[in-house]
Amino acid sequence: MAPLGLYYIMETKVQKPKKAKKEKVETVESQGPKWEIKDRMYLLKGRGNPLTYVLQSKSTRKKPLLWWDEEKGINREMRYASNQESVFVDEQDDNAILEHIIFENGGLFVSKRNQALQKLLSLYHPKKEYAYFEKDQVAEAKEDLVSIETEMEALNTAVSIDIDQAEAILRVEKGSSVDKMSSAELKRDLYLFAKNNPILFLDLVNDENVILRNLAIKANEMGVIKLSQDQRRFTWGSTDRKLMEVPFDENPYSAFAAWLKTDEGVEVYKSIQKRIN
Repeated sequence: MAPLGLYYIMETKVQKPKKAKKEKVETVESQGPKWEIKDRMYLLKGRGNPLTYVLQSKSTRKKPLLWWDEEKGINREMRYASNQESVFVDEQDDNAILEHIIFENGGLFVSKRNQALQKLLSLYHPKKEYAYFEKDQVAEAKEDLVSIETEMEALNTAVSIDIDQAEAILRVEKGSSVDKMSSAELKRDLYLFAKNNPILFLDLVNDENVILRNLAIKANEMGVIKLSQDQRRFTWGSTDRKLMEVPFDENPYSAFAAWLKTDEGVEVYKSIQKRIN
C-alpha cells in the first residue's frame, strides 16, 4: 500500500493566447447623388428665350472650358465630342468629332444614350444654373400633384357651401354684382372660382370674417348702414348715429366685421340682420 500522505496537486493553468481584436473599418458612403441612366431635358433660364442658343462646347484661348478635379488637384479641359465616352480632353483619343450644343426654342432634350453630353450638362458645365437648368421631372410631378389635390379639395368644398356663403365668398371677387345673380349663377361662378384659384378660395372659406364682411357690404348697399366718404366711420343709415371708427390703415369692411364680434357689435349685428331680412 502506498503510504498515507498529503499529496499536493499543483494545477498549472494553461493560458490560451488572446485573440487579436479586429479593428473596425469605417466605410464612408458617398454623399453625392447617384447618377441615373435616363433621358434628360434642359431648359434655358429667363423669359423671352431665343429660337436657338449655342452653349459653349469646347475651350478657346479667350474662353477656356475647364472643370476643377478635386482628387487630381488640377483644372481639366473639356469638350463635347459625339464619338467619345468622356468630355475630358485627357481621356479622349485623336479621332474626336466635335459637336455644337444647341438649345432650340428654349430647350434641349438629351437621350440616355448620350451619357457624355448629359454629364457635361448636368455635372460639369460652368453655365449650369446660370444660363440653363436641368428639368426635374419628379419635383415637377410632385408640384403638379399638390396643385391637383388642392383644386380637388376646393371643388369638393364648393359643393357643400350654401348660397349665403357662396354669395359672401364671391362678393370678394365680384363685388356688388353678386346681388343680381341667380342661385345657379352663384353656384357656377363659385365652382369656377374654386377651380381657377383654389388657394384663395380655401382661404376665404376658412376666413370667419367673410360672412360678416359680406353682411356689412350688403347693409351699406341697402342703406341700413353708411360708410363715410373718407371711409373712416360707419353710422346707421336712418339716423346717422355713429357705430364705429375705422382704425387707420385697415380695410373698413374687415374692421367692421371684426367689430361685429365684440360685445357692442353683437347687438348691432342682430339688428342689421333683421333690417336686411
